[in-house]
Amino acid sequence: MTPAGKTPRTERGRKTLRLLLDAAAAEFGEKGFHESSVVSITQRAGVALGSFYTYFDSKDSLFQALVRDMSAQVRNTVGPVMAAEPDRLDGERKGLAEFLRFVRRHKELYRIIDEAEFVDPPSYRAHYENTVAGYVASLKVAAEKGQVRSDVEEVHAWAIVGMNVFLGLRYGVMGEDRDANEVAQIAADFLTHGLKR
Repeated sequence: MTPAGKTPRTERGRKTLRLLLDAAAAEFGEKGFHESSVVSITQRAGVALGSFYTYFDSKDSLFQALVRDMSAQVRNTVGPVMAAEPDRLDGERKGLAEFLRFVRRHKELYRIIDEAEFVDPPSYRAHYENTVAGYVASLKVAAEKGQVRSDVEEVHAWAIVGMNVFLGLRYGVMGEDRDANEVAQIAADFLTHGLKR
């Protein structure tokens, strides 16, 4: 999550890095990239300013690391929930419900990822492309097991990811007025049956 050669080697260093990333998520989430400063992030983290440069070269490199970290947090939270289900469509339902719960705890995710489109376009693109690549691979495995259609491909993965992103925006960030499991059940039914009568 840090530039090459700046990966912490000790438990204390890993804790400091985590403090910086969490403080950056809160700071960028509240103020945006341009209004945030390294000083305010280190103060929020309770870390000395000099310690910041042990891990990052600049605010930009911290932001890049944060986008990668948030992507990993989503994967590490949702992926195991989906993988634990023997049926892919059940995995989609439970995975989406878990994603909605994650977003409700980390609303800053959307502001940071959306801002990455302009602050760091390669990180923005990588966030979605890596997510979709994982989806394509797992959907193909599910197709081989006969759990989903045999011709599943990248377009299907982008469609599912797009649906989940906007459901997270509506039922995670904009409001929490529907139960996460209920939203996920409706979406899973949509994946299973489409819009046919």
